[in-house]
Amino acid sequence: MPAKNPSKTRAPERDYSHRALIDKLGVKAGQRIAVLGVEDAEFLKDLEDRVPEYSRGNRIAHVDLIFFSAEAQKDLSQLKSLSRSICKSGGIWVVYPRGQKHIREIDVINAGKSAGLTDNKVCRFSDTHTALRFVIPLAKR
Repeated sequence: MPAKNPSKTRAPERDYSHRALIDKLGVKAGQRIAVLGVEDAEFLKDLEDRVPEYSRGNRIAHVDLIFFSAEAQKDLSQLKSLSRSICKSGGIWVVYPRGQKHIREIDVINAGKSAGLTDNKVCRFSDTHTALRFVIPLAKR
């Protein structure tokens, strides 16, 4: 087996491959969280274990994180109104299908920018979906 390229090896504190999805998404106990359309059973169980009183299917104000399912480009038009629901340091994770032509990463990024948000993290959500996090730009907080 060939040796790993040292320049491609991450320092242990920067290696996220062993972390659980819920940790990669930055979910912490005590946060206000809304889940809109995301139906992944494993994610929902892990979320409930960490934050038992999250909102599912309902928009609520002043949330730390929103997990929003976008299965088609038309769903992305909701980002502007969703951005009004997050606290200044909050974020919106857009969960969308991987490797599809009808909704691509660039479509999600452009929709976030049109809503006045900045994308700052991407995460493999599942075998079929990717999650892209949007936040309010620092200059507007």
